[in-house]
Amino acid sequence: MTSFYVSAAHKSSGKTSVSIGLAGAMVKRGQSVQTFKRGPDYIDPIWLSAASGKPCYNLDFNTQSPSEIDRLFALKSKGADISFVEGSKGLYDGVDVGGADSNAALASQLSLPVLLVIDCKGMTRGIAPLLLGYQAFDEAINIAGVILNKTGSTRHQGKLRQAVENYTDIPVLGMISKSSAMEIPERHLGLTPANEMESAAKVIENMTRTVEEGVDLDAVMALGQKGSGGEAFDRAAQQLDVTIAIARDAAFGFYYPDDLEAFILAGAKLVFFDVLNDAELPACDGLFIGGGFPETHLAKLTQNKSMRASIRSALEAGLPCYAECGGLMYLSRSISYQGQTAEMVGTIPGAITMSDRPQGRGLVKLQATVLSPWPFVAKSDGLLPAHEFHYAKLEGLPKGMRYAYDVKRGYGIDGDHDGLLIGNCLASFTHLRNSSRTPWVTAFVDFVRKHSR
Repeated sequence: MTSFYVSAAHKSSGKTSVSIGLAGAMVKRGQSVQTFKRGPDYIDPIWLSAASGKPCYNLDFNTQSPSEIDRLFALKSKGADISFVEGSKGLYDGVDVGGADSNAALASQLSLPVLLVIDCKGMTRGIAPLLLGYQAFDEAINIAGVILNKTGSTRHQGKLRQAVENYTDIPVLGMISKSSAMEIPERHLGLTPANEMESAAKVIENMTRTVEEGVDLDAVMALGQKGSGGEAFDRAAQQLDVTIAIARDAAFGFYYPDDLEAFILAGAKLVFFDVLNDAELPACDGLFIGGGFPETHLAKLTQNKSMRASIRSALEAGLPCYAECGGLMYLSRSISYQGQTAEMVGTIPGAITMSDRPQGRGLVKLQATVLSPWPFVAKSDGLLPAHEFHYAKLEGLPKGMRYAYDVKRGYGIDGDHDGLLIGNCLASFTHLRNSSRTPWVTAFVDFVRKHSR
């Protein structure tokens, strides 16, 4: 098995496009490729999953313990020919000033060599001190190769290669010219997700071809070669005695694959449905509507009146429901975006307005209130680690609303509260990750099971 870590000197260096191309190119060679993403990101994993043909799993210091990260990496890498982690931002970036949650720390924990993607726009000889500095900053980190990205002319590439080879011992494993073939359209939350783009397969094909042409794939596949990985066992699933309906379509796609697997292990059968096109909610004991981009699908969401009515009626009848961010927005009275206002489900007595600036962004710490309908055990300090990233504001709520969480760090709904409670529905801007620190899936399934009985 080959394992490595894709990182960069700073964000927007093109490492996601390179990672997509690497996954696609290796799959074309007949390799089984398992991808991972550092941090709580949803969008990059959707692209990496589409390129590799396998779910991409998040490795996140904020919500997972080191042992959980080790176990997940070993478990999901087992049987793959190639596994690699795509980092976020720069190699040494993280929240902790000491680097305890950085990409370098994760690469070190997993004993992975680093493939560094460098944005070379406007740079020639200066690449040498940059690479030397990255090597010297932490000599325990194995920077095993560099891909020179967003390069210019052949002459520019020659100068870059000469500088790297003259002053460093880091192998140049690829050079990729700046090209529209390596670009994905961006908007307010970053890259446009692959599940929203009809042209996603073509984008992946273009990136795959570009990486094949510009990268020494044999050298990359030789990085970090080791055995098949340590033993890793998963728990056997219980009998599936409740059914959870999950909205999954172009508007709602922000789900962690291991969270979905945790539902099955907790005894839940998963039924996926399309909010945009299906006529009504499928038969179920509970409902989960995750994050996504409902604001970019206003017309289809509001036109599907039968689905909105079906969900509203089910929630009014007491159906247990968990709605995260985009799901919360869909359950509101309306969403206003780019001069348009569209009617939504109406369960939440407030309206969503999209701002031009993030309302909540980054790591979150929540404290459960006594009103939480499916409380779960938090880590030792009693706070629930999670994250949020939304431009949406929930406005016009009546006074006296009930909330499942007090926000100790972050913004949530109003800076102080999150987890709006209406009947058996909990709607939150916060994104939870199922782990030993936040075992929310089992708690929610138990809540659904109690009501189904």
